[in-house]
Amino acid sequence: MAPSPRTGEPVLPVPTKQPVRRPTLVRKREDTDSGIDRARTPSSPSKRLKVSFDNEVQVKVMDDWEKAPAIIREEVRRALERHAQGDDSAYDRVKEIYTTKPTAEDAPTSTTLRNYTAALLSSVSGLDRSCSGLVHAVLQSVWIIRDEDYVALFLRLLGNLVSAQGVYVGDVLRMLVGYLVNIPGRDGLFLGESPAPRSQIQKRAHGALRYLLRLIPSASGVLSSILTSLFPHSSDSKRAHVTYVQNLLKVIEYAPELQADALALITERLVKIDVQVQVDLEDLADDVGDGVVQDIPNLKSGPSQDLDDEDESEDDTDSSDEEIDPDARRAKDITTNVEKLDCVLDILFTYYEPQFSGTSVQARDTALDILFSQFTTIILPTYRSRHTQFLLFHFAQTSPALVDNFVGACVHFAFDKGRPAIMRQSAAAYLASFVARGIHVPSQIVRDVFDYIGGQLTIYRAEYEPNSRGPDLRRYSNYYSLLQALLYIFCFRWQDLEAGPEEQADDDDIPLTDDLAHVWIPGIKETLAQNIFSKLNPLKVCSPAIVNEFAKIANHLGIIYVFHLLETNKRLRLSQFSGPTDRDLTFGIPERETALSGRKDESYQQLDEYFPFDPYHLPRSKRWVEGDYREWKGIPGLHEDGDGSGSDDEDEEDSDAEEGTGTDEEGAD
Repeated sequence: MAPSPRTGEPVLPVPTKQPVRRPTLVRKREDTDSGIDRARTPSSPSKRLKVSFDNEVQVKVMDDWEKAPAIIREEVRRALERHAQGDDSAYDRVKEIYTTKPTAEDAPTSTTLRNYTAALLSSVSGLDRSCSGLVHAVLQSVWIIRDEDYVALFLRLLGNLVSAQGVYVGDVLRMLVGYLVNIPGRDGLFLGESPAPRSQIQKRAHGALRYLLRLIPSASGVLSSILTSLFPHSSDSKRAHVTYVQNLLKVIEYAPELQADALALITERLVKIDVQVQVDLEDLADDVGDGVVQDIPNLKSGPSQDLDDEDESEDDTDSSDEEIDPDARRAKDITTNVEKLDCVLDILFTYYEPQFSGTSVQARDTALDILFSQFTTIILPTYRSRHTQFLLFHFAQTSPALVDNFVGACVHFAFDKGRPAIMRQSAAAYLASFVARGIHVPSQIVRDVFDYIGGQLTIYRAEYEPNSRGPDLRRYSNYYSLLQALLYIFCFRWQDLEAGPEEQADDDDIPLTDDLAHVWIPGIKETLAQNIFSKLNPLKVCSPAIVNEFAKIANHLGIIYVFHLLETNKRLRLSQFSGPTDRDLTFGIPERETALSGRKDESYQQLDEYFPFDPYHLPRSKRWVEGDYREWKGIPGLHEDGDGSGSDDEDEEDSDAEEGTGTDEEGAD
């Protein structure tokens, strides 16, 4: 120790301050772990560490798909952003979530699927038109058969999607309508999931449609076109038609703006099947075609009952169709179509009934307007419709006012020169058939219609007779169709054209006679005589079945005798009256001979005996018209049974009633 130069005292050295090392938790943990490791380290490097497993601990391998919802949301967001920049790797991985079958080895779990659906819900603004591939994959996933929670989540996604991206409205609606008919199978379910029943799937589809239409009311126009495009083909099964029609009527309940379009769609497709049945029956051999309709089982259950069993029976017989005779196979197809027709008509009768029998005048008027519109645009222009028009036949007779409305509409169409000739001829047939067959058509309307037709025939005669060379269907078709309608009405409703005792006493123009004579109201005999014996010779052109029946009844009642004219007409050839004068109807172009005009008989130059309300034979839906329909009854003393009890059904055993013979009694004579 050296002395101080100033004091001489020894100078003590200043101690150096050592840095204080603060203890840390890491150091302690390391020390502790180090101590543990040293304690557990085997003393000899040649010995291995023995590891024991606890069997009660559950070990789960976490794969790449089991991610937290927040991570999945970020992944989906980035995938959409990179897809917009042209990088589809992450985008394709998201799409595979919905395209991979649940039974595949690399399939996502139900939890993963739910999390990705929730992620898409939060990123719906990025699902523009460029992401249509992903959107379609999501829509095609089998979501509707899963549990309620997932269905609710998916409906939220659909609602946000169509609200934010209107371009997908049609795709979403088409997917939902498809579920109304085609029920997905079990292959879209995860292991342990139970599929929803058919009724619940359809209920969910309707709930989704109702929800989306409430969000976007303008979507109903898109839905209407989709409902039309997805309507079952005429060759599809009866179950497909019945199910689709029932679901269409369900759609109308929450989308009333589609009522007219949906009902018109059903009627249009029904008429096509109806006409096809009639064409097939006519083309089929008589021994196979006769009785096809009558042989249909009388199914008394509801339209949708046992449809699955019926379709299974159809599938079972498909394999044996190759062994069936061609005509028998065609007869089987006709029977199948008739069953479709019967079931759908029964559904429509059931649908319209409350609207006409209820107390709401507005509902009745709306239903009536819809039926009249369908009659004008669909039924009336269609030739050979056989059963569909009975909807109008039945509901038009529910009140006297409706009877008058329908008769007035037919009269208007039949007399309107601004309409095509074929339309006026069809209207005349509907007018005559309704007045003749409708039980609830009162006598006064029968007389009024007879008078209307008689007046129009007088106008036609004044126009046609001066230049007429003789009977000619081509030139005077409107005249002949009205005259045939007059004859048809007379055959059925001649009693309503007679003057009663009170009328004879009150009307000086009606002569008083004994009780055995038939007295007619003024103008009946004159109208018949003036037209039957006119230069236009209508009895040569009108249907022979109707002419012959009229001749017998008129002679029996003593109103007019025409048998001598019928004998004269047998020596006339209609072809001699149709020649060069027809060229004005073909714009100066000579008419070429066709297979029809080349026939040796004259049937192609005569009116068809088609009357649209001929007997109704569909077994299930027949019950709706039984109380409204006038069966053909023979006249006592004229027909062979002698008591006038001959009916349509008895006559059809001997004659071809399905061909629509005028009074359905040709075989009874």
